[in-house]
Amino acid sequence: MIRIKNIKNVNGVNKWLKVGVILFAFNCSLFTPVAAQTIIDPEEEDDEEEVDSLFVPIEDEISVIDKQGNTELIEFPEAMTYDLDSLMSLYMSKTYLSMPGDCQMLDQNPEFTPEEYIDRLRRMPTVMEMGYNEIVQRFIDRYMGRLRHSVSYMLGATNFYVPIFEEALEAYQVPLELKYLPVIESALNPRAVSRVGATGLWQFMLGTGKQYGLEVNSLVDERRDPLRASYAAARYLRDLYRIFGDWNLVIAAYNCGPGNINKAIHRSGGEKDYWRLYPYLPAETRGYVPAFIAANYAMTYYCEHGICPMSTKLPLQTDTVVVNRDVHLEQIASVLDLDIEMLRSLNPQYRRDIVPGSNKPYAIRLPMADTSRFIDMQDSIYSYRATELLTKRAVVDVNDDVPTFRKKVVKRGRRASARKGRNAARRGKAASKSRRGKASSKKRRRR
Repeated sequence: MIRIKNIKNVNGVNKWLKVGVILFAFNCSLFTPVAAQTIIDPEEEDDEEEVDSLFVPIEDEISVIDKQGNTELIEFPEAMTYDLDSLMSLYMSKTYLSMPGDCQMLDQNPEFTPEEYIDRLRRMPTVMEMGYNEIVQRFIDRYMGRLRHSVSYMLGATNFYVPIFEEALEAYQVPLELKYLPVIESALNPRAVSRVGATGLWQFMLGTGKQYGLEVNSLVDERRDPLRASYAAARYLRDLYRIFGDWNLVIAAYNCGPGNINKAIHRSGGEKDYWRLYPYLPAETRGYVPAFIAANYAMTYYCEHGICPMSTKLPLQTDTVVVNRDVHLEQIASVLDLDIEMLRSLNPQYRRDIVPGSNKPYAIRLPMADTSRFIDMQDSIYSYRATELLTKRAVVDVNDDVPTFRKKVVKRGRRASARKGRNAARRGKAASKSRRGKASSKKRRRR
């Protein structure tokens, strides 16, 4: 999320080489994209209940002075404030990424003229407009300066995820430069959770994720599945383009929802150019497109800025097995003698390590050499510590050794006594009225 605040009359405020290897070798034949739907205007996602994020962002912002001399403070997206040590603690990072040994990375960012930045952005082979201005420059400076080691990390991590992103984007004929949208969304962390509950590499909110076919329940969260979330994001981006017809507005709508973009267009009198629409956009969205442009620049021209990509080891090839019974990842890890953290990394969508196969068939990703072992040893896997790890009982016994009934209590509380008294008084009044009525009748008969 990006928040922007205007402060008036404040002056002088200072505030890996791509190898194209897929870590998980995802098998796309197991995933059939859902047919396109008409977009229902999503709920205001800013109203979602806030939750704790996986990483606690450090408060950070930049300042930009406009033509009137006013200073605009722009907060960075959460992914631009994640601590690099936290990212490096992820299984994939500490297992497959390492600091480059043959590249001397300096901490100083070389200086270039605005004309050089403009020329580089212009020469990028993109469909989307990569315009230059002071705000874009400040985001580029942050990526290439203070965040240059994070850029080194993300360049290494792109080898895991970018082939998956490109495949999904290509399937829906979406510009491939959008493969860097997760860089500003999640810093390429599939387990990232934002302050407002957006989850996964593509930071889907709960409602939008379910709208695009991602299952979310207590045990499964497919927003964290790199493959399924990438296809859902590509379809969402394509549908947004059918609404707005401009890719800058598309990624702005991806951030704040199409409803907010439509409101901004209405307030501006029908303006549909992002930079002309800028003052009417929600505060947290005004820095989103500049951050996206800066991310594309950083992932393309890192070498010119002396940034070395982290070295990427060749990952294990993987395959999937489909289960129709509940199974715990610990059962698989113990019987097949596998690293439980590796299994969690390969299957991030299973929130509590339980694969609920009895509900419907689910796929489990394993190293390719272990898929046949799983099939051969599945009986042993299912039975291993089943009562300890899968504690939800299908049938429960009621303890009827001790009678549950109690003797009638004679003594009543104050309320019961008061109620009894009121009822008796009503009955007394009714009886008295009835006697008076009978007496009157007798008198009439005597007459």
